[in-house]
Amino acid sequence: MSLHDTIEADLREAMKARDKPRTSALRMLVAALKNEATAQGMSPQGRLDDDTVQRVAASEAKRRREAATAYHDAGRAESAASEEAEAAVYETYLPAQLSDEELTRLVDETIAEVGAEGPGSMGPVMKATMGKVAGRADGSRVSSIVKQRLTG
Repeated sequence: MSLHDTIEADLREAMKARDKPRTSALRMLVAALKNEATAQGMSPQGRLDDDTVQRVAASEAKRRREAATAYHDAGRAESAASEEAEAAVYETYLPAQLSDEELTRLVDETIAEVGAEGPGSMGPVMKATMGKVAGRADGSRVSSIVKQRLTG
């Protein structure tokens, strides 16, 4: 069963269980998948490959985390908790995230492969590292570690 099918099956299960927060989050994810399918020239019911589904889920999770941060900063803890819960639902469909140690090791290997020296080499290192990371770490985490390793 594809990841796209799994998400839709999970939505049906959440609806049957009357789990409103999970149902709401999964409906938004299914809508985002339909929008992506349409953007790729498919019908809204088109099936996306697992990599695309993971990319969309990661993007939606990132949006929810950013919204939660904004709500926290505005003193709206209940709204922030709701956004964080939605992000947690989306993250269940993503590959396991790399630990900081694993990510640092991967960045160090990439710096050695590319032969990078100094902050001017950040672009090529980022490009090569993001290809290896493949959705297992947020770009901002990768960027901060690359910057730290190239300047420190």
